[in-house]
Amino acid sequence: QLQVVESGGGLVQPGSSLRLSCAASGFTLAYYAVGWFRQAPGKEREGVSCISSRGGTTTYAEAVKGRFTISRDNTNGTVYLQMNDLKPEDTAVYFCAARDVRIGSCPVDRMDYWGKGTLVTVSS
Repeated sequence: QLQVVESGGGLVQPGSSLRLSCAASGFTLAYYAVGWFRQAPGKEREGVSCISSRGGTTTYAEAVKGRFTISRDNTNGTVYLQMNDLKPEDTAVYFCAARDVRIGSCPVDRMDYWGKGTLVTVSS
């Protein structure tokens, strides 16, 4: 079964950091663009960040620019989202998704494989 799996969520205080990881099962993530998305309660799923298959192109939502960093290690087939200076408004379920393209383009309705999500809660 082809799927992606996220890990690394948790409960943290405002100003803290977390690193999310995304790995693939059944296919090689290295050939895919990968995006991170999030969905807060009562809100639509939104794009957070995207990285091209080789890592040369990255994009970020305005709300996370300067705080989040997406990266990938194609030797072990993992994509990371380093989240610093977390705010309560970052609380959401975070999803990883892969798209069968090389470029760094991750429209939410064009992704091919989705994970089940990992919960990030930022609260004091």
